[in-house]
Amino acid sequence: MAEDILEGKTILVVDDEHDVLETVEDLLPMCRVVTAATFERARGQLETRDFDLALLDIMGVDGYNLLERTVAKGIPAVMLTAHALSLENIKKSRNMGADFFIPKEEITHLPTFLRDIFEARARGKNPWTKWYERLASFCEKRFGSDWKDTDKAFWDRLTFH
Repeated sequence: MAEDILEGKTILVVDDEHDVLETVEDLLPMCRVVTAATFERARGQLETRDFDLALLDIMGVDGYNLLERTVAKGIPAVMLTAHALSLENIKKSRNMGADFFIPKEEITHLPTFLRDIFEARARGKNPWTKWYERLASFCEKRFGSDWKDTDKAFWDRLTFH
């Protein structure tokens, strides 16, 4: 069997909900998971350690500020949210440099999403192409069949490199 691309990756997970931190640890036993429940703790981790990826909650931990920091350090970042689930936040996350945007209700698919990101990056591809393949139907159910009409140009460009 081929080696899992996630094997041994060091992942920073930032969320103010301890059950989410525990869930991510359970979903990623092949990774070294470092957790932070506050912005300050996450900032400290980013300043003192190297990470292969950061998984950032938007609300409660100043996720967009952390996104700026991870992008500046060249760390792939994924935005994870329940309460900030909106088309505007998906667009903002992408525009600020996130590699993916995951609704918390899709967290069980986290290993697949992270593999998609690492594989896309290894091939020099856009990870948002896989995001679209995997989550466009979720967006249609959540936001309606016309969800892309709000900013057609953005959504059409999303999956291009």
